[in-house]
Amino acid sequence: MELNQNQNNTDTLAALQELIEVVAKLRSPDGGCPWDLAQTPETLTPYVIEEAYEVVDAIQSGDKKAIAEELGDLLLQVVLQAQIASESGQFALKEIAEGISQKLIRRHPHVFGDVSVQSVDEVRQNWEQIKAAEKGEPSSDNQKLSAKLSRYGRTLPPLMAAMKISQKAAAVGFEWENIDGVWDKFHEELGEFQHALAEETPERQQAELGDLLFAVIQLARWYNLDPSTALQGTNGRFVQRLQKMEAVVDRPLSDFSLDELETLWQQAKAQLAKEQ
Repeated sequence: MELNQNQNNTDTLAALQELIEVVAKLRSPDGGCPWDLAQTPETLTPYVIEEAYEVVDAIQSGDKKAIAEELGDLLLQVVLQAQIASESGQFALKEIAEGISQKLIRRHPHVFGDVSVQSVDEVRQNWEQIKAAEKGEPSSDNQKLSAKLSRYGRTLPPLMAAMKISQKAAAVGFEWENIDGVWDKFHEELGEFQHALAEETPERQQAELGDLLFAVIQLARWYNLDPSTALQGTNGRFVQRLQKMEAVVDRPLSDFSLDELETLWQQAKAQLAKEQ
């Protein structure tokens, strides 16, 4: 068994080395790819996010081949970022791997040290305390609420961040007394958004749209609904209905009038409802 594991490790390291060399070649000024050479850490940021979501989608599908492929695409983003950084002498993939290994060892003293834990909650608490100490910050329990919420806003997708922020704020009492107050807030924000669209600047319109979306998320929280899952479902249904529409016509949808498109839409909606 140990011999097989050693061989697997050797094969894995060889595969990783090949990937590193392929990416280096793509970034080489001598015969590399113009697109890859034009990329910066900032221009690649959307791809990091996109590939992470595609990994999640593949995992949810249960398709092992798709999962492996999407994890490969995400790994490419890590290697590509490391390659770009190494070209300017900032850091390389070696530092990335060493850094995460050392972090895992530090934050798991119950595995790599002599600390004893009795539950998953204790593991989480130790992790947070060690993390705070590493960053020179107060522990999670002593950290100011605004600091915690600011981190969520920076590091989570907007819908997820809004839900997390509102949950944490509600936990310390920043909350409506009942659902009627939440609905009042929604209608208030809706009115302010409509007013902004009619009379205010694009900047104010954008701000009021954000306030309205935040109010919708509060409704979702009170009704124990997940806004990200809800929107993902709506996106999927929208595409499914378009697929049904395109399946019964012989020309592009852009060739149809709005009334014709509405008829096709309702037919697709009814067909999908029967199939479900």
